[in-house]
Amino acid sequence: MRISIAIDGPAGAGKSTIAKIVADKLNIMYINTGLMYRAVTYKALKNHISTSQIEDLCALIDNMNMHFDREDLIVNDENLTKYLTSSEVNQNVSFYASIKEIRERLVNSQRNIAKNYDIIMDGRDIGTVVLKNAAFKFFITATPEERAKRRLKEMESKGVSISFEKVLENIISRDFEDSHRAVDPLIKAEDALEIDTTDKSIEDIVNIILAKVRHDINES
Repeated sequence: MRISIAIDGPAGAGKSTIAKIVADKLNIMYINTGLMYRAVTYKALKNHISTSQIEDLCALIDNMNMHFDREDLIVNDENLTKYLTSSEVNQNVSFYASIKEIRERLVNSQRNIAKNYDIIMDGRDIGTVVLKNAAFKFFITATPEERAKRRLKEMESKGVSISFEKVLENIISRDFEDSHRAVDPLIKAEDALEIDTTDKSIEDIVNIILAKVRHDINES
């Protein structure tokens, strides 16, 4: 059977880092859905397309050929990864990601990938919308302060100068937008295993997920 692992959770919880390691350990494809929404946001901002210009946004997406090269997102043969965690993208991605037409297009793309490959996918609505029938679902979380520390460290490593207070403000704002949006809000799937990463190492979380997946595969 195809392996489908859904990982959901708020910004900065460690979803992507954990998912990448699990993908390597199980030798399956990693799909970072958050980067796909960030790429749309980046392109929309670059082309001065606002959230109210739905037809233009749909046309933009229809002309974006996206695929992953390990951890990097390639769009129309250009690696956009380094641009997708900028402050401007961070502050706007929730607004673009909440648009119904954008979500429909990207969800269809993500589902098609899952039909053809063993995958692990992380985002905000994987277990509740994109891969509702996934055999393995996890909800990864942490306190806002811990998530802000991680995001600040990530941004500083990329040369972005920003205060902890501003990052925390962005995290809290993103949490509210994600959990209160009308289309596919961030919620824990009823059958997902919740893991709080605040006081756990990445290795701890990876081992919990691997143990669950390997146990259930061996039992099936």
